[in-house]
Amino acid sequence: MTEKIILGIDPGTSVMGYGVIKVMGEKVEMLVTGVIDLRKLNDPYLKLGRIFERVTGIIDAYLPDEMAIEAPFYGKNVQSMLKLGRAQGVAISAAIQRDIPIHEYAPLKIKMAITGNGSASKEQVAAMLGRLLGISDADLPNFLDATDALGAAYCHYMQMGRPESKVHYKGWKDFVNKNQQRVCKQP
Repeated sequence: MTEKIILGIDPGTSVMGYGVIKVMGEKVEMLVTGVIDLRKLNDPYLKLGRIFERVTGIIDAYLPDEMAIEAPFYGKNVQSMLKLGRAQGVAISAAIQRDIPIHEYAPLKIKMAITGNGSASKEQVAAMLGRLLGISDADLPNFLDATDALGAAYCHYMQMGRPESKVHYKGWKDFVNKNQQRVCKQP
């Protein structure tokens, strides 16, 4: 059984989330999650420098095999999108400097992978990650940016190659017919 460490990043210019998980076969555990708080810095270039330093430090501390990063979400403000893209680019540069493969996931894909609902709230994603990773509500991070980053890492875990089942199904009805022992009967 091989171990894989995945670093998840939720890019931000005020608060950037990060989360690191360890995968051993089908077992996944959270190693660390937190935020890079940039709110006290006014200079946008100093913020980018701090992002690079901190992401590099996290990489050096946990030695991830891969990085999963949330793709910027385009809203109505082009300036915000530009700033977010720069923050994402700097985090990606830190991973490139350490030869870490990078995987980018849209927020919708991350929410779908974690909750099964692409329009799930950040709170719903955090709660589901708590259940999936065995993290109590008290131990979940205060910043949802941290759980979003953890979600990116967990989404990547979900997307990693899984052995395919030898049984193929044409739909739910076919699944039910082939798995009678697993289906609950209605009274």
